[in-house]
Parts: sequence; structure tokens; C-alpha cells
Amino acid sequence: MEGNLFIVKLCSFLSFLAFTVSQGTNPSLNDDVLGLIVFKFDLHDPKNVLSSWSEDDNSPCNWFGIQCNPRTQRVTEILLNDLSLSGKIGRGLVRLQFLRKLSLSNNYFSGTISPDLATIQSLRAVDFSGNNLTGEIPDQFFKQCGSLRYVSFARNNFYGPVPRSLTSCSSISVLNFSSNHLSGSLPEDIWSLNTLRDLDLSGNELTGNIPVGIGSSFNLRTVNLRKNQISGNLPEDIGKCLLLNSMDFSENSLTGTVPVSLQRLSLLTSLKLGKNSITGLIPSWISMLKNLEVLDLSGNMFSGEVPTSIGELKMLKSLSLSGNKFTGQIPDSLTMCVHLSEVDLSQNGLIGIIPEGILASSIERLNLSQNGFTGSIPDITGSNVFYQSVKVIDLSENGLSGKIPEAFALSSQLVVLNLSRNFLSSEIPAGIGELKELEVLDLSQNRLNGSIPLKIGAAIALTDLRLDRNFLSGGIPLEIGKLRSLGTLSLSKNNLSGPLPASLANLTSLHTLDLSFNNLTGTLPHQLGNLPHLLFLNLSHNNLAGELPMGPAFNTLDPTSLSGNPSLCGALLNRSCPAVLPKPIVLNPDSTPNSPQNSLPTTKSTSRHKKIILSISTLVAISAAALIALGVVTVTLLNMNARAHHRADGALVLEPSRSGSGSGVGSPLTSTGSGQPGKLVMFSSDKDFSVGAHALLDKHCELGRGGFGAVYRAPLPDGRPVAVKKLAVSGLVKSQSEFEKTVRSLGRLRHPNLVHLHGYYWTPQLQLLVYEYVGGGSLYSRLHEPGGKALTWLERFRVILGVARGLAFLHESCRPAVVHYNVKSSNVLIDENGEAKVGDFGLARLLPMLDRYVLSSKIQSALGYMAPEFACGSARVSEKCDVYGFGVLTLEIITGRRPVEYTEDDVVILSDSVRGALEGGRVGSCVDPRMGPAWPEEVLVPLVKLALICASQVPSNRPAMGEVVHILEVIGSPPGPKEES
Repeated sequence: MEGNLFIVKLCSFLSFLAFTVSQGTNPSLNDDVLGLIVFKFDLHDPKNVLSSWSEDDNSPCNWFGIQCNPRTQRVTEILLNDLSLSGKIGRGLVRLQFLRKLSLSNNYFSGTISPDLATIQSLRAVDFSGNNLTGEIPDQFFKQCGSLRYVSFARNNFYGPVPRSLTSCSSISVLNFSSNHLSGSLPEDIWSLNTLRDLDLSGNELTGNIPVGIGSSFNLRTVNLRKNQISGNLPEDIGKCLLLNSMDFSENSLTGTVPVSLQRLSLLTSLKLGKNSITGLIPSWISMLKNLEVLDLSGNMFSGEVPTSIGELKMLKSLSLSGNKFTGQIPDSLTMCVHLSEVDLSQNGLIGIIPEGILASSIERLNLSQNGFTGSIPDITGSNVFYQSVKVIDLSENGLSGKIPEAFALSSQLVVLNLSRNFLSSEIPAGIGELKELEVLDLSQNRLNGSIPLKIGAAIALTDLRLDRNFLSGGIPLEIGKLRSLGTLSLSKNNLSGPLPASLANLTSLHTLDLSFNNLTGTLPHQLGNLPHLLFLNLSHNNLAGELPMGPAFNTLDPTSLSGNPSLCGALLNRSCPAVLPKPIVLNPDSTPNSPQNSLPTTKSTSRHKKIILSISTLVAISAAALIALGVVTVTLLNMNARAHHRADGALVLEPSRSGSGSGVGSPLTSTGSGQPGKLVMFSSDKDFSVGAHALLDKHCELGRGGFGAVYRAPLPDGRPVAVKKLAVSGLVKSQSEFEKTVRSLGRLRHPNLVHLHGYYWTPQLQLLVYEYVGGGSLYSRLHEPGGKALTWLERFRVILGVARGLAFLHESCRPAVVHYNVKSSNVLIDENGEAKVGDFGLARLLPMLDRYVLSSKIQSALGYMAPEFACGSARVSEKCDVYGFGVLTLEIITGRRPVEYTEDDVVILSDSVRGALEGGRVGSCVDPRMGPAWPEEVLVPLVKLALICASQVPSNRPAMGEVVHILEVIGSPPGPKEES
């Protein structure tokens, strides 16, 4: 269908060309129409926004996104931003010789930039930001840049150096190459651009020093080199840039001290030098930067005292000095900065008392944690300004004593209050429990007394409540059950008493509950076992009694979490509960022997009753013991297997022969079109492996394709097959040495649930990875492709557990941790024994300075598996991304459905669908019907809940993969109904 559509478009286009050539009138006007139609021909337009672009029109001036000069009717601007357009930026635009502005930002354009675009002499502004463009930024583009003033290639996938020809653009004013993968050093004469006003090269991989001579760029207003690998000192002559307004050199490797010339920048409003290795003192002349609004010197090696002159910065709004070596006290003059809204002095060596003036200003975020402050917290009862504006107060890990100010209860906007790890000794102010916006309340590890405020239930936004390690007494208030958003409740190591309120069962968002080391009594509310997201539960060392509740929260519990409660009983504790016997019968001495009152249960009946009780308890005990024994044996065998596979990385290097011929060991392998011999390295000194390049390029040998390249099957000389991945990211691989270093480190990873990497092949144009061949196919094919035998319940559980073990090994046994980034069913292979093997791990390390923009373009097929952090520019992408993908994968295995499914009217997200079924008590309806009835319901529910928790939108809510493995091993895979062979 697509081929026919292409032919129709091509015929129409050729007809248009013939018509254009045949016209003899107004050829210049046809140039604009022709150029735009040629440009459109290369595009995919899913929203049909370019429907008005017709080759039948004599003028494009009424077309969508086009602006013309009203006098000449020639195209001057193309504005096609945020329209979901994709395809190539073709050469058709070159025909628009009066074009002044070309803006295609925030689309999905791919391919490279044609340097011919720069031949449009009238072009003033080019904006290609927020696309999927790749390759090097062509040096020729700026050699013929004419009168170009504005260039933005930000948020793409460009790599290679910053073009040296930039200095040819004598009129350029704005240059933005941020959030790409540019490497190398800055051009030495970049500061010769006298017209340059704004320079943004942040979020790249630039190295080397900042070139000297920045002072000659006297028109510079903003310079942003944040998040690179730039080293050396700050330029001494930067003070000559008298018009400089914003300067961000944070997150680099800069050293030295702050240059004296900086004091001349009286127009500077933002100075960010955070996360470097800058030393020395904050100079007293800092006060000369009269217009400074943002000062960030965090994460450096500054020392000495915070200068009093900082209080002269009357315009200062944000001050961050955290993570340095500052000593002494907070200067009182800081209270003179009346516009301060953010103060972060955490992680220093500051001492003394907290100045009252700080709590009398309009600060919104105050962080003084991890210092040596002593004395009491100022109680500024008359300062309505502070308590009405403050949103975050963090005074944790100091030496503060005395009371918690009652006035904190007036902070109606307060979101975070952290006073933990101090020596506070008062009661908790009752009014704090009425703060409607409060999300985090951490008063742990103090000396607080009294009871938990009854009004705590009014703090309905609370997600994190930590009161552990204090001297609190009394009971747990019933009102705590009103905190429906609560995820963490930690009340351990207090003197709490009384029963557990049944209202705890209302905390359906709870994932962590720690009530250990108290004096709690009574039985456990049976509803507690049904908390859907509970991952961690600790009730140890109390005086709780009775039978453990049924439900998933207790099915996966570690028995040590219940220790120190001698009157608790249940199968998990291997302790039988007392039988419920009939009440004793009181005989009436006046009744006759045949009277019904004298009837007693027979000995046979009583014996039978005891026998049944005994059999059930014995069965439970035997089952529990067997499950524990099975787990111990499994772990032992895995450890033995892992040790058996751990050996030194002996590498056999097959160098190319001088003759350039032959196919045995040492023969050259050539990549297509390059003619350049390469090097084959196999991580085995006892086998002679050799893989011919002709086999790799044979389409009949192709096994599949993924985000990082195609995979082929190729035989070894002894007849055994291997899988060879031909990498599709060659242009992003930084160098041969880094490639070999990374691949060798991956080759040393050995685990039964990982696909083993046997070796690699290198040329600058072609990189191959040689893996073990796994003959059982991918999990994706077993779940979704027709023709194969459906996986049984036990086989699916085994795959889930295997994938979890493989990921846990990558996260917790590798240093540094290996984050997969691409967990999905097509990257899970199943061997002949039904064991799951995770493939494609660590490939993201081959990309220089991996970031989410590379991932979004290289892992398009991972839709539905990718954690929401990838769409958030400020969130940290970590191992939690793999946990999210594992959660979605588990749901896919259970249901047999894809993570995202499209219908005529809707898009169905698998996790949302399963969550709805679980909440409606219909989780059984989600199970893949191809399994038949052979699935155990007592395992299904906790497994589904675990998967949904792993796929939580909030990274901190997701467990570590080691915890997931432990939970899966406890859940086990008990046999359900007998499976058909």
C-alpha cells in the first residue's frame, strides 16, 4: 500500500516538474513553489497540516506556515514548529533565494544538514532545535554563511567537533548547539566573533580549556557551557565582557580560583559555577555585582567563611553554597538580602546558631542541613512573611535542641519539613497536622516526646511521614487512616502502645510501613493484608498477638519482620495457631441420663477434630520448610554456577594479514564499501574463532533488528553458531580505545541469565559484537507471533524470575552498575532449557555521554517500556528505569498483550488496564487465555501487584531489582491445576 502511494506521489511530482519546465513565464515565482513542493515530497505529515501546499498554485503565500514579502510576493519565512513532521530536510529549500527565516523546531526531522542551505544569501535565522538530526555539523555550512545571525541546532543528536569555520560568520549573534553530543575542544578563535551575543553549548561532551581571549567578545550577553567536561581555570579576562548578563559554567571540571576581573561585571544577574573543583575563598568584592540575582557556587571546594559583603547583594533571589568547605557562622548581613527566596547552605562546616533574621524574610526554600548548627530553632512568632511564603524547610543533621516552634503550624504553603537527626525534645506541635500542602514530614532521630497529634489526619497531602527513633508514647491515632496519599509511614523505635488501628487499611498508597520496636498490642487487622502496594512491612519487637492476616502483603514477608512478637502465629512464622475448640458444656446435676443437656461429643468425634487440625498445621509447616529449602538450594546452585563461569579475560586477537587474503585466524575482515581491514578479538584463548564478513552481510542470515543494529547468525569453524550484532551507532562511537575498553568490560560479565558476549570486531566504519547463539528465540516471538506453542504458567514465571536475576546482577554485582535502558520482550531470549537470557545490556555505554535524547532516537521500539523520566529533562535516569521496564515486561508475560495497543478509537496502556482490573477484583480476566486454567490465583495477585509497583510513575516508589528477586523467590511458583502435556 505504501509503495503504491509512493508511486502515485512520484508520478504527480514528475508531472509537476514537466509542467514547471514547460512554463516560460514568471520563472522566479515558480522557484518558490517548486522548492517548497520538493521539500514537502520528503516529509511525512501525520496531521496533514501541509494540505494547503499544492503544486497547482502559482504562489505559496497563502500556504500554511509560509510568509511572503507583500511587495515582491517572494517567500521570506517558513515557520513549521511543533507539527510532528518527520523526514529529511531536503535541498529543495535552496531554491528559495529570498528566504530570511527557517524554523522547523520540535518535530521529528532526521538525517543530516545539507551545507547547501547556507548558500541562501538572504538567510538570517535557522532553528532546527528539538529534532532527531544527526551527523557532524558541516564545517562548510559556516564557510558560506552570508549574513546568518541566529542558529539553533539544540536538542538533536549531532556529534563531532564544533565547526572551526564558525568564525567566518561575522554577523552571527545567537549560537545554540546545546544538548547534543559534540566533542573536542572549543575553537581557539571563537571569541573573535564580535557580534556574538548568546552562546549556548551546554549538555555536550566538550573537553579542553576555555580558550583565551573571551574579553574580545565584548558584545557577549549570555554564555552557557554547563554540563560538559571542560577543564582548566576560568578565563582571567572575562571581566572585559562588560555587557555579560548570564554566565553558567556549572557541571564541568574547572579548577583554580575566581578571577579578580569578574568584579567588573556589574550587569551580571546570574553566576553559576556549581559542581566543579574551584578552590579558594569567596572574594569580598562579590558585593560589586550589584545586579546579581542568582549565585550558585555549590559542589566545589570553596573554604573559609561566608563573607559579610554578600549581604550587599540587594537583588539576590537564589543563593546556593552547598557542598563546599565553608566554616564559621552565617553572617547576619545575609538578612539584608530582602528578595531572597532560595537559600541552600547545606553540607558545609557551618556552626553557631541560626540567625533569627533568616526566618523573618520571605524565603520559600531554606536548606541548612548537614552542618554543625546548635541552639534552638528561632521562634519568630511575629513573622507572618516567612510562615506565609516558606515551602521547604530542611534543618536536618545538625545539633539543634529545644522545641519545634509552634509557629511552624502557620506555614500554610509548607510542602517539606525535615528536622531529622537533631536533639529536639519537645512535643510535636498539634497544628502541624493541619497543614494541607505538607507532603514530607521528617522528625526522625530526635528526642521528641508526647503523642502523635490527633489532627495529623488533616494533612491530607502527606506522602512521607517519619517519626521514628524518638520517645513518642500513646497510641497510633485512628485519624492517620485519612492520609490516603501516604507512601511511607515510619514510627519505629518509640514507646507507642495500644492496638493497630484498623484505619491503616485505608492507606492504599502505602509501600513502606515500619512500626518495629514499640509496645503495640492486640491482633493485626485482617484488612492490613490487602494493602495493594505494600513492599516493606516491619512489625518486629512489639507485643502483637493472634493469627497473621491473609493477603499479598504477608505472602511475601520476611519472617524477621515479625520477630519479637511471641504470641503471633501463622504459617509464615512456622507457628501453629491454637485450635478453636467448642465451649465447655456444663452438666445439670438434676437432669436425667438421657437428657439432652448431658450429651457429650464422642471420643471419635473429638479425635477426628484434632486430627484435622494437626494435619493442616503439619501440611503448612512442611510446605513452608520445603519452600525455604528450595530457595536455599536454588541460590546455592546459582552461586556455584556463577563461580564456575568466572574466569580471567584472556583475549585472542586476530590481526589482519599483510596479504589481505585468507579466511582463517588472522585473516582480514572488510566492511562494505570501506575496504579497510579490521581487528577481530575473541574473549577465549582456548578456541580459534573466525567469522567471515560475507556471512554477516548475507540477508539470509539475519535474525532480527533493534535500536542498536541488526543481528545475524554465523557459524564458527567447529560448527557451533554465534549471533553477530552489526552496530548501527557507528557514528556515535567515540574512539577505538573507548570502544574496546567498554566491550571488554561487558565481555567479563557472566551470569546464567545474561547473553554472553564472546568478542568483537572493529574498523572505524564497522563495529560488530559476537554473542552466544540462543536457539529458543525471543520472548516476544513466543508471546506474540503465531505458530508457536504457548508458554505455560511455570515457564512464564521462570522467565520473569530469570530476567529479574539478570537485571539484579547488572545493577548490584557490577561496579559501576550497568543500566540496561532497553528492557523489552524482544531483548529477552529463551534457551533450549527454557531459561531466560537478557540481551543488549550495556550497549548504551558505547555512546559518548549517553543522554535521553540519544535513547529516544535509538530505542524507538521500546514504546511502553520506557520510564516517564525520559520525558523529563530534570529527572535522573538510573537503574529505576530498568525496574519500570521489568514491571511492564512482567505484565506482558502474564497477559500475553503488548505494552501499548491501538484500537480504532483508543490507545490502551497495558499497566492502566491491569491496574483497573485489579482494583475491580477482575485480575483473573487479564491472564493470557492461551495458558488455559493452569495458573495459581494465590500467586497471580501478588505478582501483578509487584509488577504494578515496579511500573510506578514515581522512581522512588520502585523497588531495587535485588528486592524484586527476593520477593519473587518468596512468592515461588507453586503448582496450580495439573498442566496438560
